[in-house]
Amino acid sequence: MQKRSPTFTLGKSFDTHGPIGPWLTTDDEIEDPLKLQMRLTVNGEVRQDFPTSDMIYDIYEQIAYLSQVFTLMPGDILATGTPAGIGAPTGRFLRPGDVVRAEIEGLGAIENRVVAEG
Repeated sequence: MQKRSPTFTLGKSFDTHGPIGPWLTTDDEIEDPLKLQMRLTVNGEVRQDFPTSDMIYDIYEQIAYLSQVFTLMPGDILATGTPAGIGAPTGRFLRPGDVVRAEIEGLGAIENRVVAEG
């Protein structure tokens, strides 16, 4: 679906394909959203490790841009993009059984096991 859609969003929007949680963090809980380290591991191997300050468009720019198009409400979730290290350029795609862990410094982590569609 990702290759058949003009954006990657549709291909990542199926049930179970965009895990979020187990909680939301509000802006008053973060001292500086431009100074957070983000890390993603697959089976313990670091695939992505970068500071939010390295994002092409910081969160403030994204909010300003998106709010020109639609009303943002408390609790809305913004998909902000991804840093280098994704599977497509390297051909290293997730397989059933892989354990993916995403964490943001000071906020927490989420870990999921990849399962085959069935």
